[in-house]
Parts: sequence; C-alpha cells; structure tokens
Amino acid sequence: MTQAQPKKIVLAYSGGLDTSVILPWLKERYPGVKLVASAAELGQGDELKGIEDKARRSGADDVVVMDLRREFAESYCFAMLRAHAIYEQDYLLGTSVARPLIAAKQVEVARATDADAVAHGATGKGNDQVRFELTYMALAPELKIIAPWKDPAFGLRDRESAVEYAHKHNVPVPVSREKIYSQDRNLWHISHEGAEIEHPEKEPNWHKCLTITVPPEKAPNDREIVDVGFESGTPVSVNGRRLAGDELIAELNRVGGRHGVGIALLVENRLVGMKSRGVYETPGGTILYEAHKAMEQICVERDTLHYKQQVALKYADLVYNGQWFHPLREGLQAFIDHANAAVTGNAKVRLFKGRAQAVSVTSPHTLYDPQLASFSMEGYDVTAARGFIDLFGLPMKVASQARRW
Repeated sequence: MTQAQPKKIVLAYSGGLDTSVILPWLKERYPGVKLVASAAELGQGDELKGIEDKARRSGADDVVVMDLRREFAESYCFAMLRAHAIYEQDYLLGTSVARPLIAAKQVEVARATDADAVAHGATGKGNDQVRFELTYMALAPELKIIAPWKDPAFGLRDRESAVEYAHKHNVPVPVSREKIYSQDRNLWHISHEGAEIEHPEKEPNWHKCLTITVPPEKAPNDREIVDVGFESGTPVSVNGRRLAGDELIAELNRVGGRHGVGIALLVENRLVGMKSRGVYETPGGTILYEAHKAMEQICVERDTLHYKQQVALKYADLVYNGQWFHPLREGLQAFIDHANAAVTGNAKVRLFKGRAQAVSVTSPHTLYDPQLASFSMEGYDVTAARGFIDLFGLPMKVASQARRW
C-alpha cells in the first residue's frame, strides 16, 4: 500500500460517520486532490436520502450513486444462499457479501473517471479493510489504495473523536455521543456493534438497536405460513407471486421482521484475529435459508449433500474474508450451482415468535420415496441389509478383535 500523492480518489461513500469525516480529511491530507464519492444503493432504507448534497458539502468534487439492489440480491445473496453458507453457525454474512460488490463498482467508477486511486473508510481493526482491498487487488491492481484509518497522519482513533471532527467541520452525521452504535444496513440484513453490545456480560438494549425486526415477545400471537418457490436453488416467488430478487427479499424482510425472525447475537472471530460481538437482523435471509434447506433435503442426493455441507464451511470463510473474486470461490460456486440444478419446487415456512420452521416441501425432482421411507417391508429385499452391515462393519470388527489379542 502506498501513500504517494494521488491525483483523483474514488471513495466508497456511505454517508455514515467514517466516510463523512474522511472526505474533508482527504482534502487536507492531499492538497489539490479530486474526490469522487461512490455510493451504492443496496437497500439501506432512507440512509442515502440527500447523499449527493451531503457528499459535495463534505468535500466531494463528483458523486456517483448506483442502484445495485437487484444485482446484489440475484448475483450475490442468492449465489451465497445456494451455497447455504453460514459463518460460525449464526452469521448469514450480510455485510461480508456486500463489500465485494461495492468495491467492484468503485473500481468501475475509477476507470470511468480516470482516477488513479480508490479509498475506503474501514478501520484497521475490522474485516472490511480486507474485503475492500482484496477486491481492488483482484480487479484493478494498478490503482493506489488509500486507507485513512491505517495512515499514521489520521488523527481520529475512535468514533467519539470522529463525531467531534465532524461537528468541527460542519459535517452532518447520523450519530451522537448518546447513540453511538455502528450500523451497517443493506437489503439482506442490518448489523449493530458498539456501546453495550461490545460487552459480552451485558444483554443488548433490544429496543434501541433493533431496526427491522420486532423483539420476539412482541410478535403476533398467531403464526403465519410463507410459501417460497425455487428454481434451481434460486428463490423466485413468495406465496405464488413471482418477484425480482430484491423485491422478494424486501417482502420476506417485512413479513419476517413482523414475527421477530432472524435476530442473531454472536461473538465472532474476525479475520484479523480478535473477537467481536454484534447483533444481526436478517429476517428475510433466515426464511430463505430455512426454505432452501428443506428443498435441498429432498432434492439433493446424500453424498452430494454431505459434501456440499463441507464446502459450505469453506465458502462461508471465503465470503467472510473478502475473497469473493478468488478462483476457489468461483470454482466452488460451479459445484454448488450444479448440485442445485434439481432444487426446484416450493417450501412452506411457519413464522411464530422469532422462529422460522419449514413445515412442508414439494418438488418435481424429489428423491423422497414414501414407499421406501415407510415401515412397510413390501417390495423391499430385507436380506440385502445383512450382507451390507457385515461388510460395512468389518473394519470395526477386525479392530475390536485386534485390541483383545
């Protein structure tokens, strides 16, 4: 990474605290530099409202805002869903899977505007710095990488000092000393870190941090059934209504959020070494993962399904670590999509008080044979099992005999 004087920098700009203060700081750090704020609409709600004006007031010479919601849903979230990737048992990778797309589009903007550098607002302690920079390296190794939080000249060392800097430079920011959560929101999820969440001995203040999901105890007392339709492992409909990917996730977020579905509290192992604690809300994604699991259970052959479960662990690591454009992730995706070729049909998921549970599933490609699965022995060669068990258990039998000698 170099700190040579850049001529034009494209900053991944969210309008949040970190990138809001970085714009004026870059002007101070590199006198005469041109700044392009690259903002990605990924389903943040109202967070991008007035973002162009805010970016220009904060020092941007140009602003590019891209609506990436459909591409994010269909090319990133659903690819990850087909893998059934979950990091450390609970995290559905909402922030992780978004960063490579943001960085990839940032590279496109850099090339379109003849910029010679790209920048991000990720800290030197977090995972996002890796996700952004690995994508830059994979797609545009010739671009300079500017990472202010890792620059010794960057005097802001915590969120409180960043708020102070913003106020001093008249930059409006969506946080205060009283509300200091670090939040990342997109179509797939919203994450919360900071304040009492950073202390494992404390329960999060659910009423303050939850945004798209109600606490389960406040969910309706009546269950709701959602029917999700799949084609080759990709969700295509909700309750019989065919929807584009971004619309489908938004609808399931609305329904799942109402029932308190998809709230996760976990201490995770960051790539850079330390543990961190966060609250994640992923209502729509949780419903989709439950429905997809049920579909795979009846459509994917046993050995393939078991091996795919092992692949999912590695796939999740690759996504978490920012290696979306790694050849291994792309190779695993080919296997995953092949395994999902027959995952077509419908799964019904029951939502009730924070729980999403698949309760029925149908598919024209089902491998489930009711006759074989039943207790009836009619038409089944019961003698075949004896020889199978003898051969299958032979190594254990020999080992046991050897121990007695």
